[in-house]
Amino acid sequence: MLRRAFTAPLRSSARSYSQQAFLEPVSTQPAITCLSLNRPEAKNAISLTLLKELRESLETVKSDASIRTLILRSTSPNSFCAGADLVERRTMSDSQVAAFLTDLRAALGVLESLPMPTIAAIDGPALGGGLEMALACDLRVAAFNVQKIGLPETGLGIIPGAGGTQRATRLLGQSKAKDLIFTGRSLNAQDAFEWGLVDYVSDPEQTAFDKALALGEMIARNAPLAVRAAKLVISRSEDLPLETGLDFERATYNLLIPSRDRVEALQAFKEKRKPQFKGE
Repeated sequence: MLRRAFTAPLRSSARSYSQQAFLEPVSTQPAITCLSLNRPEAKNAISLTLLKELRESLETVKSDASIRTLILRSTSPNSFCAGADLVERRTMSDSQVAAFLTDLRAALGVLESLPMPTIAAIDGPALGGGLEMALACDLRVAAFNVQKIGLPETGLGIIPGAGGTQRATRLLGQSKAKDLIFTGRSLNAQDAFEWGLVDYVSDPEQTAFDKALALGEMIARNAPLAVRAAKLVISRSEDLPLETGLDFERATYNLLIPSRDRVEALQAFKEKRKPQFKGE
């Protein structure tokens, strides 16, 4: 089934489209920015250049308080990220491969720890490093007709090397993660949803980006300091004993009490209007 093209107006420059990864603000939703992958001829396979530009984009995003939601997407329809660039990989020495994996791991660590919510819009194959990239996001949306979502590395004589064994296990549990990685199977969008690998599947007439944008709008309308605080507390929960986690939750809650956004929310409730949050 053919899906319609991306519909959200994005602000891009000619220079941006010469890059393999770059930031694109959504003109109709200034609080939402896209981190766009742009190697259509290679299905956004992760090259050295794409990885470098991905890292540069992430460094820019992490200190930008105006961004309330980040969507990781492909610039081309029916695409997401097919994993590492195996053509380029064949020309690399063992030490270069090791450096690449170190840099990719670091980039995905930055993506995972960004203060704002992140959404992967999976409009095409998400394989190997591409799925690992999506797993580093807070939420994943797959297009209805996506057929290839998986970690096929064992069929290439390796294992996932950029967090796949760890993030998939934390998301799915050991049994399903072992199944996914031992078999190297590819899941379609519906199966990935049933497994818990993706959080949403778009309607047949939608793209994953359309669905991700609607989800991003729902997030962005809330108080940004509160959303960032919630992400921080939830992300730390697995690492903390329950009582310590509850203490951390309370301490973080207390930091929000004097915020202008909280005062605005109470005033808006009193006046029966929508609050205008400013992240203050």
